[in-house]
Amino acid sequence: MNLKRFFGGLLTILGIVGLIYTAVIFAGTSGETRDIKSLIIYGILGIVFFMSGISVVRTTKDES
Repeated sequence: MNLKRFFGGLLTILGIVGLIYTAVIFAGTSGETRDIKSLIIYGILGIVFFMSGISVVRTTKDES
């Protein structure tokens, strides 16, 4: 089992969860400042985790 590939998959899943949580907050927002801040924070973290996870999986070579 390749540890880097596992870590990349975990980062990707965390990114997807963060983006889904951002969408849930966006759907239920009333436009308050706290809602907008949480949208920005969770959205940016979700994008960063997702992109870094995809990058790690893509650049890791398959060695058995």
